[in-house]
Amino acid sequence: MADQILAAETRPTTYEVSCLPQDHPDGFSWALRVEYRGRGKWAVLRSGKRCLSSTGEWDWESIPSEREDDWLATHRFDLDTALRLAQEAAPHVVVNGLTPAGLLEWEAAHA
Repeated sequence: MADQILAAETRPTTYEVSCLPQDHPDGFSWALRVEYRGRGKWAVLRSGKRCLSSTGEWDWESIPSEREDDWLATHRFDLDTALRLAQEAAPHVVVNGLTPAGLLEWEAAHA
């Protein structure tokens, strides 16, 4: 039994949502991530630990043992909802005072 080879499964657990081209050298800074959090629920994340709520606010994601049911209810979504919220939020991500559109405009003006 110890020599039995089990079949490996591939599971999509993370999606990247961004308004910048996929090969943009700084795209990771403006990208949002939709990550699977178990039990059929997904989170929309920015900069690793900032988590989008159903009201559009970005909150710090605490460690799992500190997350209360009411917090989870407003920060966990089915996949379709999480992807929609990430796509709606992506144009509004600001890094160093620039949205994705602002960054592309700045780069075009300084090329």
